[in-house]
Amino acid sequence: MADVNPSDAMRVQAPYPGSHEMPRWNVAELIDAPTFRLRNWTAMIGPGLVMGAAAIGGGEWLTGPMVTARYGGALLWLATLSILGQVVYNLEICRYTLYTGEPIFTGKFRTLPGPHFWVLVYLLLDFGSFFPYLAAFAATPLATAVIGEIPNAANGHGFTILGYYFDISHEWLMRGLSYAIFLGAMLPLLFGGKVLTALKWIMSFKLVTVMGFLLVLAFGYSTWDTWVEIFSGFLKFGNVPVLPPSESTAASGDNIENIFLSLASGRGFPQIDWSVVALLSAMVAIAGSGGLSNTPLSNYTRDQGWGMGSHVGAIPSIIGGSSIQLSHVGSVFLITRESLRRWRRWYRHVLRDQLIVWMPACFVGLALPSMLSAQFLERGTVVADKWVASTMTAEGVATAVGPRLGPYFWFMVLFCGFLVLAPSMATSVDGVVRRWVDVFWTSSRRLREVDPRNIRYVYFGVLAVYAIFGMTMLSMNEPQSLLTVATTIYNFALGFSAWHTLAVNLTLLPRELRPGWFVRIALFLAGLFFWVIATLSALTTFKFL
Repeated sequence: MADVNPSDAMRVQAPYPGSHEMPRWNVAELIDAPTFRLRNWTAMIGPGLVMGAAAIGGGEWLTGPMVTARYGGALLWLATLSILGQVVYNLEICRYTLYTGEPIFTGKFRTLPGPHFWVLVYLLLDFGSFFPYLAAFAATPLATAVIGEIPNAANGHGFTILGYYFDISHEWLMRGLSYAIFLGAMLPLLFGGKVLTALKWIMSFKLVTVMGFLLVLAFGYSTWDTWVEIFSGFLKFGNVPVLPPSESTAASGDNIENIFLSLASGRGFPQIDWSVVALLSAMVAIAGSGGLSNTPLSNYTRDQGWGMGSHVGAIPSIIGGSSIQLSHVGSVFLITRESLRRWRRWYRHVLRDQLIVWMPACFVGLALPSMLSAQFLERGTVVADKWVASTMTAEGVATAVGPRLGPYFWFMVLFCGFLVLAPSMATSVDGVVRRWVDVFWTSSRRLREVDPRNIRYVYFGVLAVYAIFGMTMLSMNEPQSLLTVATTIYNFALGFSAWHTLAVNLTLLPRELRPGWFVRIALFLAGLFFWVIATLSALTTFKFL
């Protein structure tokens, strides 16, 4: 393979695979990846920080503890498969971005039969992301801190404002706070230059505060048995929830049985309790990121200037980002010995970002809240009022630490619950808006005529439309309904997206940059796992199982 002079490369026409309804790539030179040194470790912090902190959200603070309160750590192996599958998926969507400077969504629209077909498919698959369940759940810890008790939808609370007394039901208090949280989550997306920069600051504060407090609880007030139960639960592959024990069922006191041990001992296939499959599906869906909410990782990789993203630009905030612009079309590099060496360094850079930042944040972020419910709630606890799922451990923690420090710890559990859920709403909103703005910015002939500096106005317009839709959904549904619908669609979407990403990388990328057979098989199996979980959840939700 001969090297090509960079100045000559700029005169070479870019390859043009896939649908010709999308514009041809530009050609540019691939810059070299930064060298990792301990003294420049902060320069290594990139999209994995934003996505890792965002991943400590609904799955980690809501569904994980709801599962461990009932079954302990026995079913956390499902989260392990989910997170590992998402690591492979994340690396592969970044593979495309490192080569083209485009987010993976744009790459998907480049595949045949073309963008008009894929826009309909992904509007259906992305529908779950439009449900603002995080804002709905985040309202509960905030309301609890305001009124001093866990809200009950049937109760009310009085407030005196400017000398006037108001009596408002807890349900409407929480609904009103959910509106405020939802709209407030959009403020960081409007200021500060790059949207990614604002999110990195917020997520850094969230990660340090929440992890710090949870570590204090874990080391100071959790027993060694709880540590072992939770972290070993990530490896208990094959455990399933079963119907209450009978003479024909050799389940444990937690109504858990292992499929492999049951078959090996001759007891046959366990009688699975299908009534909790929707809850387990929700944990799988949002352990890590889930659904199409992983796809902004490729957008952030581009905005960070990694790989060919250095030639494309970023989405600026509506206020303070006038000097930032985003190219309508990605740029690719010619395959030479030197460009391949640089590309491999960039891939290792992304791999490091995923394995050192994102993946550990997902596991620890799920383990620590789950330890709270396993340690401070009675085993077998079922949350009857889904509004209070995000605050159910506060009372248990306060009682355990004693009357002297109990009120402070009670407040911190609530505050962390709010920090976990509310900022994640910001990344969720940005992810939905960003992936659709990005793809239309390239695929729409009309938008390709817009000045690249004006993408912030397009972003703001779509953000306003999403705000109206989100407010409507918060007015119509309670959190658990939003969560169930959203996460069922999440798993279908992520499974399909994994397969489509594999097709993108095998058809649009040069042969030298395509994934190897191990990655291909792993990505296919990840898609199959999410699709099977989604199918079981849908069947149980609609009473077919």
